[in-house]
Amino acid sequence: MLVHDRPDGHGRRRLDRPLILHLAIRREWEEARTTGRYPWSTRGATVVDVGYTHCSFEHQWRGVRERYYADLTDDELVLLEIDESRLSSTVVVERLEGAPDDFPHIYGEIDVAAVVGERSIRG
Repeated sequence: MLVHDRPDGHGRRRLDRPLILHLAIRREWEEARTTGRYPWSTRGATVVDVGYTHCSFEHQWRGVRERYYADLTDDELVLLEIDESRLSSTVVVERLEGAPDDFPHIYGEIDVAAVVGERSIRG
């Protein structure tokens, strides 16, 4: 596996795969930073419910936002940048039934320590 030392000091990530992103409801992510646990797969469903955490690549997250989070304001959301090398669970890039593209799925919860960046999604 090719890895790259990040210049920002946040460890290493795979070069053979783009950065993994997860669109989160800000209040749920803020709670996770306090509790140390982020159980959410997607809006309204936990990893226990679904079996994995829904994620996306850079070119995909806006479509996810439009399809599943359109009724929420930009301030209610945060885009999490995930360092795959810090995850305790496996990432599988796959196209599930009905999906328009191959998406990354984390087969477990997002480890809070694996989140190396938080992006505002304002215009």
